[in-house]
Amino acid sequence: MVSETSTSKATILVVEDEQVIASAVAQRLTAEGWRVEVARDGLTAVDAAARIQPDAIVLDVMLPGIDGLEVTRRIQAERPVPILMLTARDDETDMLIGLGIGADDYMTKPFSMRELVARLKALLRRVERTQQATVAAPSEPPLMMGDLVIDKAQRRVHRAGVEAHLTPTEFELLVMLSSSPKTVLTREQLLAEVWDWADASGTRTVDSHIKALRRKLGSDMIRTVHGVGYAFEPPTHAMVEPA
Repeated sequence: MVSETSTSKATILVVEDEQVIASAVAQRLTAEGWRVEVARDGLTAVDAAARIQPDAIVLDVMLPGIDGLEVTRRIQAERPVPILMLTARDDETDMLIGLGIGADDYMTKPFSMRELVARLKALLRRVERTQQATVAAPSEPPLMMGDLVIDKAQRRVHRAGVEAHLTPTEFELLVMLSSSPKTVLTREQLLAEVWDWADASGTRTVDSHIKALRRKLGSDMIRTVHGVGYAFEPPTHAMVEPA
């Protein structure tokens, strides 16, 4: 979609009904050299995404017409695209739903424009990295651990014979954790490797994605090491449903 050398030519769709915020975000992203289009409601956003085929989307959750969650469902059903959600509420339920249906990241208002730009750049780099990894390992055999099967070539995951539909970020997080079984990985390590962030400002993002993974794959597979991070525990038995 977007290579490391062409991120400055990326097309970004900004979906925000508050004019002041939409204008400020559009101006900042344009200053970065990106092509920017703004949509002010959910239905317009869905149409714009189909028309301009953006490389990434900045999407407010609270929108007139259909909300950002429904916008995400409709857009991702047509074509996978990185989505960074904006929410005025620090509501973990909204965050988990958004991550579960295809959003890659979220920020809570008010937010830093500098951090928004940094996260968008990281999203674009991850898209390129994912494409390269898929091409580089077309014949890599699936990884099988107990009743868990991770197919890197096809980017598919099955647990107890049932496919788990993971977002691109969830898949990369699972691969990262499972590549070092029983080893504790800090939130900072996961942010650096999966999100490509150089600082630790998004540790809650890691926690939210872990919760989303547990909801889809069971609570027995990822162990929390309080105050440190997470460790992957290879499953040896049937799935344990999260509490």
